[in-house]
Amino acid sequence: MKNNYYKLIFLFALSTLTFSCSNDDDNTTETPIEKLTEHKYLRIFLSDEKTTALTLVNPLEATTSSFDAKFAKSALYTTESGRYAGIIHRANNTVETFDSGFESHGDHVDVDGIPKFGALVGQSVTPTHFKSKIGELLTFNDGDGTLSVGKESEINTAGAKFKLINAGLLAHHGAMASFTNGTYAITQKDNSVTGTLPEKVKIIDATGKTLFEATIATKGIHGNATDGTYAVFGSASGVLVVESSGKQKLITLPEDFGAAWFGTILETKAKGKFIGYTAAKGAYAIDVVNETIKPILQSTNIIQCKVSYNATKLGILLNTGEFKLFNLTSLQVEKEGKPIGQTASDAPSKPQMQLTERFAYITSPTTGELWQLDLATMAIVKKIKVSATPYAITILGFENSKSH
Repeated sequence: MKNNYYKLIFLFALSTLTFSCSNDDDNTTETPIEKLTEHKYLRIFLSDEKTTALTLVNPLEATTSSFDAKFAKSALYTTESGRYAGIIHRANNTVETFDSGFESHGDHVDVDGIPKFGALVGQSVTPTHFKSKIGELLTFNDGDGTLSVGKESEINTAGAKFKLINAGLLAHHGAMASFTNGTYAITQKDNSVTGTLPEKVKIIDATGKTLFEATIATKGIHGNATDGTYAVFGSASGVLVVESSGKQKLITLPEDFGAAWFGTILETKAKGKFIGYTAAKGAYAIDVVNETIKPILQSTNIIQCKVSYNATKLGILLNTGEFKLFNLTSLQVEKEGKPIGQTASDAPSKPQMQLTERFAYITSPTTGELWQLDLATMAIVKKIKVSATPYAITILGFENSKSH
């Protein structure tokens, strides 16, 4: 009897020690050091509102490199591969390209030269919307209704130019989307609606030949995205979904929208699922297969609504300085806080934002800084001086720290 009693005491002590050690282990591995830093081969690229300054930020080292674009206030976009950027000078009819110098090989990243401007340039009439799919860079040219197409593989080819595709369209504030089969969905203007917005979408090939005429007319289109199978456009008549086969359909907007509609459509990681955003109502999840539109955050105080670089999260920055991070699978808030001060609704320049898997990057137009927000703690952990009036922001490179 006594032996059994001592055995129980021993086992209890052993289990307590094991539990204690286990807790100690958990405490040391709960937040690995790597999670507190940005990936080695990822960069933040910024333009300036008033000057030609471009700034390439290494957020891991909090260092910067400076470049000069051809013109000020350029819009910045990342190409499909993540290596390059498109630099759009809408008012100056010019497109430049930029090479981060990073080359991804899946499990690791190679440094393939220094960051520099690409040789590929474009000249077109008011290049506006930019997209990059199937190894191409696309702009829709509002001034004459044409498309310009460049190849990622030619960005560093001397003398490379964007090719012009003329589909016989009227000039309008348009948009386009690429399909994986190499065809394009492109907006058309028929003047059934006053103003510069188009009303329809048709399918063309790489020569500009019409493959499928539009089958649905809307009361105005703005905003578009594609996953290669579905091209999705925001419209005053509903969410217009177009397939490469020419099939088209409208998804009805929520009943309480009234005259509001999605002027911005964002892509996600999941096939057939997109984000719709309108300042008048907020951010919504669009499922084009099941034809549903579900609210993520209903608010009229959103400054920025951005999908993360890996397209699995949604970051929303409010005028109040609040930031909310949503999981795009569950549509639930994962983290929230108030990391920055309030922004006046009539502020002449407002913060711009991009997200990686670990951090949000927010511009501070009044201080000329880039602020790094730790998504785990909801705290600003770095303030990096960039140009005097930071304007556009995009992410280049890869969420990877492994070299060859």
